[in-house]
Amino acid sequence: MFLLAVFVVGGCETTHEARPAPPEGFAESQYAVVQTFFATDRNLEEGRRGEVGFGGERSDIRYGRCHVSIPRDHRMGELESPSILRFEFREDPAKHVVLLETRLQERERFFSEIREEVEASSGKKAFVFVHGYNVSFEDAARRSAQMTYDLGFDGAPVFYSWPSRGKPQAYVVDGQNAEWSEANLARFLSAFFQESEAEKVYLIAHSMGSRILSRALISAMQDDPTIGERVEEVIFAAPDIDAQVFAEDIMPRIASGVSPVTLYASSKDLALAASRKVHGGYSRAGDTARGVVLLDGLETIDASYVETGFNGHSYFADNRSILSDMFYLIRTGARASHRFGLTEVDAEDQVYWQFKR
Repeated sequence: MFLLAVFVVGGCETTHEARPAPPEGFAESQYAVVQTFFATDRNLEEGRRGEVGFGGERSDIRYGRCHVSIPRDHRMGELESPSILRFEFREDPAKHVVLLETRLQERERFFSEIREEVEASSGKKAFVFVHGYNVSFEDAARRSAQMTYDLGFDGAPVFYSWPSRGKPQAYVVDGQNAEWSEANLARFLSAFFQESEAEKVYLIAHSMGSRILSRALISAMQDDPTIGERVEEVIFAAPDIDAQVFAEDIMPRIASGVSPVTLYASSKDLALAASRKVHGGYSRAGDTARGVVLLDGLETIDASYVETGFNGHSYFADNRSILSDMFYLIRTGARASHRFGLTEVDAEDQVYWQFKR
């Protein structure tokens, strides 16, 4: 028994054998399967095992859906992967977050299935996640599914994957591709709001993806000012954006159509510290080492005191405290002053919030 991945080329479908499916009933007992939709302007290529895959070059927008395994003993915030230290040399859906299947779809089918998911949800909800630098398509799918599962999201989960090279040394190229993708994401957002029928849309961007989402959202709202009325929340997690540009150019234009906006930042983010050096010492919006970004219409959450990974950059989806905070933000709409685990900090006649130590 095999899963089938489908290539759609020139309107014709061709099937390729993907990874072997588990024995009957195994998936239900050993792991959950999360479906997430995607749009991508990466180049189409064959995946590692002959299934649909995407590279790090630029291309036209394609649409589809992914199925991702989440182990039954999954720990909130973990993106479980094989570890040599545990003598694990192959992916195992019962133990790891694994991209099981990627299926391309025609645009009409894509939005039709999203409408079905939205209609079946409570409140007609959807989220769109835009990943950051050094992220492959596969890892974007895995992260999107992990967030969907950990947030208990009731709605249509969608991720937009731009052509990151997925390599630490490709920072400059990723920055160029991020800028190139802005127009594509703007067109996708416009189509999404026109065709998804979602009434409550959460826009979540991480790191360099915040550059793309912020500019794309501004462009889409210029074309259709009603978009902002359906954006329930914009969440910028560790945004790799010049702090001054964010404060003086980006936020005023977003806040004119969407309010409120949430910013998660940290002084222990080594990736943004490196980005600051690359950009001539100018602070990044997601880096609080030289000060916290405080703006009208923006709720800033300082995550400096939470436990993070080795470079402190993916804390938004790795840390239980932050995921729990996002859970209540999305599930209840409660503002920071009413969410458990946050402490108010007064600064310059404004306030921001910190996770309790």
